[in-house]
Amino acid sequence: MSLFKRLRDTGLVVLLLALPFFFLRSSIRRPEELNAVDRIVLRVAAPFQYAAAALSRGISGILGQYVYLVDVKSDNDRLVYENARLRASQRELAEAQAENRRLRRLLGLRDTIQHETVSALVVAKDTTEYFRVWHLTIDSPHAEIRPNMPVISLDGAVGTVLRVAGHDADVELTVESGFGVDVVVERTGARGFVRGSGDRSKYAVRVEYVPRTDLVEVGDLLVTSGVGCRFPKGVPVARVSKVLRRDYGIYQTVEAEPSVDFSRLEEVLVVLTDTSECDQREPQARRPRAQR
Repeated sequence: MSLFKRLRDTGLVVLLLALPFFFLRSSIRRPEELNAVDRIVLRVAAPFQYAAAALSRGISGILGQYVYLVDVKSDNDRLVYENARLRASQRELAEAQAENRRLRRLLGLRDTIQHETVSALVVAKDTTEYFRVWHLTIDSPHAEIRPNMPVISLDGAVGTVLRVAGHDADVELTVESGFGVDVVVERTGARGFVRGSGDRSKYAVRVEYVPRTDLVEVGDLLVTSGVGCRFPKGVPVARVSKVLRRDYGIYQTVEAEPSVDFSRLEEVLVVLTDTSECDQREPQARRPRAQR
């Protein structure tokens, strides 16, 4: 019995080793040279070869698709990162260009002012129950900046210096009730005096001492007259938003909106004027109330 098992196992091994040889021999022979054994071998092997080929193609396709998807995901992640980086660079470049344009315009504004000026950067704002204050960082901390000195921007008058501490300064805006400046209507030359409304709900000013006979219309630009020497002449202050002309009284009622958009204010100039002389030269009738 043991001999039979050994013979059986040996025969099975020889058959298994011989089958690939017969399959290979039959496959590489030309069709016209096939004998009966070759045809039988090929007929038996055909289903197995088809199944093996189909399985191989399926596995190859799955592996290829997986590798492709892995590469696509990797490429997609890389492209997403590159796109985000380029967008950030584009935003930084746009901001730098906008800042460069503002600084060039600010430099041009400085050249038009006869007084010495110091540039400053708006770093914060503080709204209290009584008034709104903008905090500045002065670019030249050694400049002699004092309270009441005018502060202007590219769009016009911002306000006056309220207090100074080192290279920092606080500015009271033109819309506060403590602010006042003599102005003229750019279009007609009509005179008036702009004072902050002090309204907590909006940025607004009122124009006082405008004679009822002077022509003032909505949309007119009000610029500093230079009287009182506090502000340089010709600085935009506000634009008329409402005119009420009655049939009686000496003056007409005029309301205006500041020419400066305080929500977008970034860079300003502090005009180094002699405020002690301004207080003496400014007309008594139009002098603003003392600042708090």
